[in-house]
Amino acid sequence: MFSEVDLLGAFVPFMIVWLVSSVVMFVIADALLTKAGFFRLAWHPPLARFALFGLFFCGVGLALGMK
Repeated sequence: MFSEVDLLGAFVPFMIVWLVSSVVMFVIADALLTKAGFFRLAWHPPLARFALFGLFFCGVGLALGMK
């Protein structure tokens, strides 16, 4: 069962913490990979970006675990 986090008096699912932290990591990695020209090598750059976000989201979920 997911737990909840108190955010300014409102209880939000803990998965929001996963989402925010993975979005921050994704934006940084996306900027660096775009500057390096990595996405020119990808067949479908939006799909590569979506997969990168999925990796970050699942990694954060595994790292923080179910609270």
